[in-house]
Amino acid sequence: MSFKLGTWVLLAMLLLSLEAGAQISPGELAKVHAHLEGMANCTQCHTLGAKVSNEKCLDCHKEIKARLNESRGFHASDKVKSKDCIICHSDHYGRNYDIVHLVKDKFDHNETGYKLEGKHATKDCKDCHKRDFIASNELKKKQETYLGLSDQCLTCHEDVHQKTLAVNCQNCHTLDAFKPASKFDHNRAKFRLKAKHAEVACEKCHTRSLRNGKDFQQFTGLQYNGCVNCHKDPHENKFGQTCAQCHVEESFRSVKSLGQFDHSKTGFKLAGRHQQLACKLCHKVSVTAPVKHERCTDCHKDYHNNQFRREGKSPDCSECHDVSGFNQFSFSIEKHNQSKFKLEGAHLAAPCFECHRKEKEWSFRNIGERCVDCHKDIHQNGINTKYYPSQRCENCHKVAAWNEVQFDHLQTSFVLEGKHSTTSCKDCHFDPQLKEVANQKFNTKTGNCESCHKDIHQGQFKDRRVDYCVRCHGFENWKPEKFDHNSTRFKLDGGHKDVACIKCHKVVTQGSTQFTNYKFKEILCVTCHLR
Repeated sequence: MSFKLGTWVLLAMLLLSLEAGAQISPGELAKVHAHLEGMANCTQCHTLGAKVSNEKCLDCHKEIKARLNESRGFHASDKVKSKDCIICHSDHYGRNYDIVHLVKDKFDHNETGYKLEGKHATKDCKDCHKRDFIASNELKKKQETYLGLSDQCLTCHEDVHQKTLAVNCQNCHTLDAFKPASKFDHNRAKFRLKAKHAEVACEKCHTRSLRNGKDFQQFTGLQYNGCVNCHKDPHENKFGQTCAQCHVEESFRSVKSLGQFDHSKTGFKLAGRHQQLACKLCHKVSVTAPVKHERCTDCHKDYHNNQFRREGKSPDCSECHDVSGFNQFSFSIEKHNQSKFKLEGAHLAAPCFECHRKEKEWSFRNIGERCVDCHKDIHQNGINTKYYPSQRCENCHKVAAWNEVQFDHLQTSFVLEGKHSTTSCKDCHFDPQLKEVANQKFNTKTGNCESCHKDIHQGQFKDRRVDYCVRCHGFENWKPEKFDHNSTRFKLDGGHKDVACIKCHKVVTQGSTQFTNYKFKEILCVTCHLR
């Protein structure tokens, strides 16, 4: 007898050791964690009796911890900082498992604090995340890292200007293309480009040469104190070197007459686009004939065709526009909010033409005040008019975002309780077979459980009552919290009180369906007990 008992004990210990081994080592660690392989190292990452510890992760990954403490970088973003490390960086899937597994198309680089724009958005991750671009020697030692890059251009790109210009490349260049230097404004330089100078190719003045064995274009140190620094003097110094005494920059062949005329003395100072106009466009009769100029419409057509006319008079264009161009306007959100339609939420980000431009014409009158005046009613007849009177979208939606729904379900006959209160509207009201939102119907659901849920009991408890599910189940979970066996035909007493349900209520098969049998035609001892 003692021999048999000892055998069973040994077998039990063997089984327990095998099970414990499987729990301790569910699989090989990835290469970066291979040095932590073995049972002796488990507590390097795991806390006994608990899950993987974030604190232990950060004890090793000090570079991440430092960024978290400074609230910077991807891991400090709102979407990531509340998550446990193990959610994104699981392990025990083998040596070749990519523990970082970033997917470029799904990774939101904006969360790192550096937004990918222009050409940067088309680059592959490895084009930028190179060891050559990492300044920190400690980070360079890492087997794999996406940290350590600076947002300064010259940490990744060659300084083609060879330290002759400022290191902030974006003063002149955009992220879309290095050439041309489209952001550079020559008017901020000591030599301002005017008239014909503005049409000259950069290379004409900023010549190229070899410097330090590389192609170099000179942008600093140029002489410009006189015209002859760049231009040949065809008069061979007969009239001195001050060319501007006779010539204008519009054309060398134009000798000064009106070229140096101070237009501000007329009472109408030429500014903005007016400076670029030929004199004859305004002075059609002669340069000395008076020109009416009190209002913009004295020269310009009312582009808006009297849409802003008040009390028989149109406001002057200068109330919204300036001389820098008609496409520039100063009509502010504050002014718009004084109109019948106040801009709020997502409407604040909508460009003017989305609402005010119909085909080729601009319209500022009779735009409409209801959502459906501008937006398509995707619900059409899919919502009961009781909850959707006069197609008033704001009864359920907010202008901040269309997906933010604020419908009060208490208005209906079905009160949302328990899990129902956290369920998305579309989980109940959207038919997965209908791809178009416009085809979905919100008024087709009934109040009984079977309209959404499958009866896993195969109709055993179905009777004339439509709410038979709630006799046993609550809304918090599927467990039969409300069921009382003593209210049935068979009261549990004696030894029956401690018997597991499955001992009496077996799983049966009918055709291709399996379910637990809860109802018996007869309640006899032999139904459960052998004779």
